[in-house]
Formats: sequence, structure tokens, C-alpha cells
Amino acid sequence: MNDFVIADPEKCIGCRTCEVACVMAHGNQSLESLTVETFSPRLKLVKTINISMPIQCRHCEDAPCARVCTEHAIQQSGSSVQVIAGKCVGCKACLMACPYGAIDLVIKRVTDGEHSTAVDAVKCDLCQSTQGEPACIKVCPTKALYLIDGAKIAERLQNKRKRAAGSAAGMPGSL
Repeated sequence: MNDFVIADPEKCIGCRTCEVACVMAHGNQSLESLTVETFSPRLKLVKTINISMPIQCRHCEDAPCARVCTEHAIQQSGSSVQVIAGKCVGCKACLMACPYGAIDLVIKRVTDGEHSTAVDAVKCDLCQSTQGEPACIKVCPTKALYLIDGAKIAERLQNKRKRAAGSAAGMPGSL
């Protein structure tokens, strides 16, 4: 089972610190040099009158985004689903397939002589290029974000099933 980050909407105050930390973890620029065009967090804060919480990739087991990608730019990698930089052609199929709206396309300037811009699909990568837990979790002032360990979830499910089987074995009419 894959790992993913999830937010507790009861704790989230909508401060957007997670978005800034995400951009800083994935960019090569200073906070002062960020612009509207270069601010592309891999999670998006949803803020309504009643709720605020960041939405990000759940690293689905049978990831619909990976299944529809004709370029194989989105692939399973370890215990997460990752975008392979440079393979995306910007077809938007992954955006349409993602049930959480957790993928964005980012237009970036390139200087390859042939093209002036390129498009990349971006989504939460669990900060795989950095050490430790994802940047959003590190900076959240209310500790509203959690890393869910897929292996631990699988273990809990197995334990629940064993308890359920044990309970059923003690029920009248069971074997």
C-alpha cells in the first residue's frame, strides 16, 4: 500500500504555510524571488466558510493518472506514485483522471533552441528529493498534516480482519 499525506480539517487554519514550504522544497529560488507565475505548490489549500485543508495526491494504488498517461510519465515508484520529469507532454489526461484534483500542469520556460516553453504535470511527490518527512508536514504550525505509512495501514487492516475472524469464531453457529 502506498504512503500519502492527509490533513485534519479540524486542525487546519488555512495559513498556506504548507503551500509555501512545498514550493520552497521543490524550487531553486529564494522566497523573495517567488512570483505568481513561479508559485506552483504540489498541494492546494481548499478554503470555504466551513472548512480549510490542503488537498494533495493520495498516491492511489491503481493510480488513474498513471493508467491514462500515454507517455508513461507517471509511474509507481517504491511506495508512491511519481511523475517522471521531462516525459509529460501536457495532454491533461491525468488531470481529468485524478479523483482528488491533485495534479496541475505547470508551464515553464526552457531554452533548448527549439521551444521556449515546456509543460510538466506536477503533484505531491512526498518530497522524495529531500530527507525526512515532507516539507508541508515539517512546517505546519498546528500539526494538521500527517504522513500515512501504507505498510502500517496494511498491517492494521490485517489485524482488524484477524479480530473479526476471531469474533466470528466465538459466535453461536460458527465453526
